[in-house]
Amino acid sequence: MTHIYWTQEKREGYDAWVGDNGYISLCMIPELGSKVISLVSRKTGREWLWRSGKPLGNKGFGTSFAESDESGWDEMFPSINECLYPEAPYEGASIPDHGEVWSLAWQAEGSGEELHCRVEGPVFPYTLKKTYRFTAENTLRIDYEVHNRGGSPLSFLWAAHPLLQITEGMRLQVTGSPDEIEVSYSAGSRLGQFGDKQPWPVIRQESQVIDLGKTEPMSAETAEKYYFTGKLDTGRASLHDPATGESIEFRFPARQVPYLAVWANYGSYGGYYHLAIEPATGRMDDLSHAMSTGETAVVPAGGKYQWHMEIVIA
Repeated sequence: MTHIYWTQEKREGYDAWVGDNGYISLCMIPELGSKVISLVSRKTGREWLWRSGKPLGNKGFGTSFAESDESGWDEMFPSINECLYPEAPYEGASIPDHGEVWSLAWQAEGSGEELHCRVEGPVFPYTLKKTYRFTAENTLRIDYEVHNRGGSPLSFLWAAHPLLQITEGMRLQVTGSPDEIEVSYSAGSRLGQFGDKQPWPVIRQESQVIDLGKTEPMSAETAEKYYFTGKLDTGRASLHDPATGESIEFRFPARQVPYLAVWANYGSYGGYYHLAIEPATGRMDDLSHAMSTGETAVVPAGGKYQWHMEIVIA
């Protein structure tokens, strides 16, 4: 028997796909880069995704992420930072802020138990696909595939960008006990400059002790983006709320998705309060930088690169 988990609705003026298996409910807007605007535990009613309060939408391809609603869960591909592709035959091609696909309209089609999404690259010759399905009562799986339609290898940096609602004292846990991070951004240089390395999770400074494994209050007015150094042995990271016992866990294949970043914004950037766990195929946000250090994924000419991610809500 085929279960019908995916239905179409109107949400905030946009055509939306809603998936619901009785335990997890999510809502995705194809027109807005296939952004997921809601991810709810039906068991507890908890909404895991953060919304900024700005009107839902963006100003189109090539615009700044700051000009959008800046909320929910977007896909970042083929870079995160704005940059120029450094190698022939695409040398000098410009990649916008937060990549290309978050501001493009995707095609989406529900087929009973699965939701299929796809988008064509506007500058580079790729097709990016993803398929949503529930694989267990409390588990949502997303399968990704990028197909390089061109005649040359294509390097890319993909990262998930789920902005999560948080409260003070939640615990960030990463399987494998990594012990070092590299700073991509730190407001006021609290953790240092780009490329500086720090121990994880506890950083002891002369004036304070910073526990990166625990969410700080919004009054901290800090914002940091960092990557764990090196490749992960196991792709698993979670955010746990000790006050309620609830958690959200991200599982991904470390061979295809070997890197992990964290964006922790405690009131500094935009006055917002949220955290993102970001599995990634490359490191340090800028595709040109990742290519220079050999820390990026490559899809061969005419070939495909596949990976997946599981979201477990407990």
